[in-house]
Amino acid sequence: MPSRRDFLQAATLAALSSTARATQLKAIGVQLYTVRSILPEKPAETLNAIRAIGYQEVEATWDGYEHIRPMIEASGLKAVSLHIDNTLMGKGADEMSSVVDQLKTWGLQYAVYPYVPQNERGGADAMKAFAEKLNRFGEKCHAAGIQFAYHNHAFESTPVGNQTLFQILIDSTDKKYVGFELDCFWLAVSGNDPAEFIRKLSGRVPLLHCKDMQRGTEHRFNESVPKTAFQEVGQGVLDWPVILHAAIGAGVKHYFVEQDQTPGDPLDSLRLSYKYLSTLNF
Repeated sequence: MPSRRDFLQAATLAALSSTARATQLKAIGVQLYTVRSILPEKPAETLNAIRAIGYQEVEATWDGYEHIRPMIEASGLKAVSLHIDNTLMGKGADEMSSVVDQLKTWGLQYAVYPYVPQNERGGADAMKAFAEKLNRFGEKCHAAGIQFAYHNHAFESTPVGNQTLFQILIDSTDKKYVGFELDCFWLAVSGNDPAEFIRKLSGRVPLLHCKDMQRGTEHRFNESVPKTAFQEVGQGVLDWPVILHAAIGAGVKHYFVEQDQTPGDPLDSLRLSYKYLSTLNF
């Protein structure tokens, strides 16, 4: 029979092992789309407020970035990623090169294709053609030292035969040139397990969008969700300890809070999300 001393030693080792496994996010960022309603009128004030909350990084959008770039730097925030407009990935090599040159001049580490307009969506063939477009742009980014990624929504999970549009996209893109910025909310909306999907794409997910989902949100393969479906991180139904544990294991480098719709001041929502994520052990 083990002695009391043996039992206490075993319990202590188990507790230490559990503590060693626990971790916290070192840096948390914001996708500036979250503050689009206040950023144009009060750019410096808004960016300073984001930094004061505790956020360290931002992901911006192409439109207006040149104007707010000095204010981002002055606030102490670091811009590491930029969402490019879908119109910027032109068919011509010169047009693509011009965009990539600008990204490099700005010193950005990542460029992200954020959204496929509904009139440009289609079936398997359309997704394969789109994947080739991503490959071409991603190759130019790679040559410039920039990592290129695709940001998902819900439509990609539409079933096509015995697979999905998303699987076609994954299989048709070159992992050397195209990574993924997985959006946990849209994965969940379309019926996927975010943690499982992150593990599935391990090594190809440098960026993660953290946004929570309201309980009772119906699964769908489109983005027509009610505004209340978007919740502050930690206030919805997603299992963040499991998701973040999977993300660390899969090599995710940057975590951006994004809330497409907020019930009031978006800064208030960002405070709630930061308070949860910054103190979460997983």
